[in-house]
Amino acid sequence: MLLSMTGFGESRHDDDRLSISVDVRSVNNKHLKVSVRCSEAYLTLENDIERLVRARLARGTVYVNLRAIRLGWQQSLNIDSHVLAHYWKQLTETSAELGVQPPHDISSLLMLPGVSTQAEGNILDVENWPLIETAVEDALARLQEFRLHEGTAMQRTLEAECDAVESHLNVIAERAPLIVSESRDKLLERVQTLLKDSGVSVEPNDLIREVSILSDRCDVSEEITRLRCHIDQFRQQFQVSTSPGRKLDFLCQEMFRECNTIGSKANNIDISHRVVDAKTAIEKMREIVQNIE
Repeated sequence: MLLSMTGFGESRHDDDRLSISVDVRSVNNKHLKVSVRCSEAYLTLENDIERLVRARLARGTVYVNLRAIRLGWQQSLNIDSHVLAHYWKQLTETSAELGVQPPHDISSLLMLPGVSTQAEGNILDVENWPLIETAVEDALARLQEFRLHEGTAMQRTLEAECDAVESHLNVIAERAPLIVSESRDKLLERVQTLLKDSGVSVEPNDLIREVSILSDRCDVSEEITRLRCHIDQFRQQFQVSTSPGRKLDFLCQEMFRECNTIGSKANNIDISHRVVDAKTAIEKMREIVQNIE
């Protein structure tokens, strides 16, 4: 099961006293970081809210926005006279520039940002927590649904790219046995060309030794075996119960390293092209894995 580290969830729960609105947003992060935004009356609940988040999420930066409105209570209106005066000054100056009279009623200015606020008051008590907890849990559940949906789409893409890497590897495995014989033939051809008309001969044992050394340098069978093993392990992570973002990232690094080794050891144009294509697919996989929990 793969979970994306990005997602959004929201919920609203009411009782006869309060209306609680919660929205939760998450983005990428190697570790889990929780940020809670709420009014001063609810600051003491930050640790409890963070505990709920950590029980569900393992990685990512999570923003929790909590808003509480008391029902059946006439909230007082606080007006910031300095902000209102600033708006009025701008309005009168603009009216003078346009040659029109400023409005006589300033009530419309009360709707401008920062002019007035609703005083919530200290409405937190111990009986409010169950409602808040339910709202947070519901928002987190919807966030998880979002992340699971995104993770499912990512898994389909990863499976396709994984198949592409395996396809390139199969061609490399078929071509690899020919590398030694081709390198041997090239070595013999060079030796014959260099010693032609020189009257100098090469001892068979010396030639056998050089061919043996060259064979060891060109042999990529171990790298092919390890790369197949990494691909199998990568696919197995899709079936685990927890989101394996870190393991998938590590396996991508190992697959990329094996491809580099194959490309450097196998001095063959066809294999080099396949290695480049496989590395391109692995890079695409790693970009996706960076967003998996």
